[in-house]
Amino acid sequence: MSRSVLVLGAGMVGVSVALHLQRRGRQVVLLDRSGPGEGASFGNGGLIQREAVFPHPFPRSVAELLRVAGNRAIDVSYHPLALPGVASSLLRYWWHSGPRRYRHAVAAHARLIATCLDEHLALASGTEAAPLLRPIGWMRLYGTQAQLDAALAEAERARREHGVNYVALDGPGLAAAEPHLLAARAGGIHWTDPLSVGDPHALTLAYARQFEQAGGSIVTGDATTLRRTASGWRAQAADGPVEAAEVVIALGAASARVTKPLGYAPPLFGKRGYHRHYRLRGNAVLHRPVLDTDSGFLLAPMRAGIRLTTGAEFAADTAPPTPVQLARAEPVARGLLPLAEPVEAEPWMGVRPCLPDMLPAIGRLPGQDGVWCAFGHAHQGLTLGPTTGRLLAEMMTGEAPFLPPEPYRPDRF
Repeated sequence: MSRSVLVLGAGMVGVSVALHLQRRGRQVVLLDRSGPGEGASFGNGGLIQREAVFPHPFPRSVAELLRVAGNRAIDVSYHPLALPGVASSLLRYWWHSGPRRYRHAVAAHARLIATCLDEHLALASGTEAAPLLRPIGWMRLYGTQAQLDAALAEAERARREHGVNYVALDGPGLAAAEPHLLAARAGGIHWTDPLSVGDPHALTLAYARQFEQAGGSIVTGDATTLRRTASGWRAQAADGPVEAAEVVIALGAASARVTKPLGYAPPLFGKRGYHRHYRLRGNAVLHRPVLDTDSGFLLAPMRAGIRLTTGAEFAADTAPPTPVQLARAEPVARGLLPLAEPVEAEPWMGVRPCLPDMLPAIGRLPGQDGVWCAFGHAHQGLTLGPTTGRLLAEMMTGEAPFLPPEPYRPDRF
């Protein structure tokens, strides 16, 4: 029992935590209500985003706030009745997005991001996961020269301060790089460092198989049944109770359902997102993911087809899917790329777990011995899963952490 750990949540973060603990001699059981990678890790742009050193701040300009308030955008949508439930967290998000506090968030976020390629490659090297990590980067498109110039200034700052690499493209250069784009743009930025994953679910499954092949157990169960026992912790699985000396909560946006009964109520909120795959007409191809800044959607080449992803939707936990952003994005996307029919009958929906200071919670849960947190990665769960897994495993096993863990302490809230 003294070396056993129960990891709640089998997304990219939970699977990575389980793998790293296992490699440090812990006996680990991974518990989830569904299969590995079937939550937010399933639906994303499929990018390991080494360039994402600047987290998404809350809009602070009046013009941008008015645009979002109109509730007609592709990148942001909301259910009016859901806003009171997230108002406190969003206000704190706005506060943390102030210039001085945002600089702190960037410094701490960038330390995590800087490790993401090495940590993924360390898990994937020599395994079935390695071919899934394609070193092709991704491109962001800009409709006007003014937009492009401003973005290039920020890209140069990212290169200078955080070692990020990119290539600037003018309109003809962009057309040469992606010849099947239907609409002209002023230019773009090709972020060359990120890895592109053609099947994010397959990547999580590949890491999960490593864990199982090394003797780890993956069980179906209900994380909300977690209870303290005389010697540790217990949760109910489909085949009976599972007990361990320690527990890691890596349940993404659902993490607070387990932490609140333990006396810890972080200001966690969810951003819902949608995606749908489309075939391409004729012999058209898309060589790498592209994000259209004017419209706020991403088009990414995946095994299943071209994945069209949306931005953020704010809604109540129990609200049914409302993929209005996809409905708004699809006609615009068809003007950018020759999309044919959709692959799936219905879009996919998932929830990104966000904390208002734009940093994840990694470390001990306040007030409870043997309970650890690994959630709140917002848009970067796929990117930061292995980094989080290593950092938390080092903390739990008494190793010197390879990154300073203080900025991510759960007790900062």
